[in-house]
Amino acid sequence: MPQPEFVPVRTTDEVRPVERLPPPKRWRPDRPGEIRSPGQPTGPGLGTPGPDQGYALRLAHLFQDRLRLVEGEDEHDVVAGCVAVAMRRAALFGRAPMGPDLELAFGLFGFLGEAPADLVEFRRQLFSGAGHHYWDQRVIADLVPDETLRRRPDQMAGADWRSLISQ
Repeated sequence: MPQPEFVPVRTTDEVRPVERLPPPKRWRPDRPGEIRSPGQPTGPGLGTPGPDQGYALRLAHLFQDRLRLVEGEDEHDVVAGCVAVAMRRAALFGRAPMGPDLELAFGLFGFLGEAPADLVEFRRQLFSGAGHHYWDQRVIADLVPDETLRRRPDQMAGADWRSLISQ
């Protein structure tokens, strides 16, 4: 509503002319980080996006009393590496992580029972420092093929660990 002319107005309170902004230009995905194809990109080191993946860290605490580590293995590294595998498995099914995802991940690398000596030596080098290095976690998660991730945890018993992990 306009101000009447007979009312005194300070110069700072006067209506200013409006500057019209030009209409925005058409948007195009031309920035370096844009995804141009439908869906998420896939490949080594890119991860597997899924819903509520951070919940796997909460579930991992339920397994801490059951973990059987040997000398030289750090629980923080083991949990970080196996959580990466569990999150990948959950995302493969399009859901949030659940207990069986972590059970499969910990069991696959022999952390829930007696593990053969060659598996212990393999996992000791693989998991060393994984709690502090994202790319080490990605390497661990990418070692497990989709066929293995689609199995149930009870189907892992009796299988040779080399047949379940792509080295």
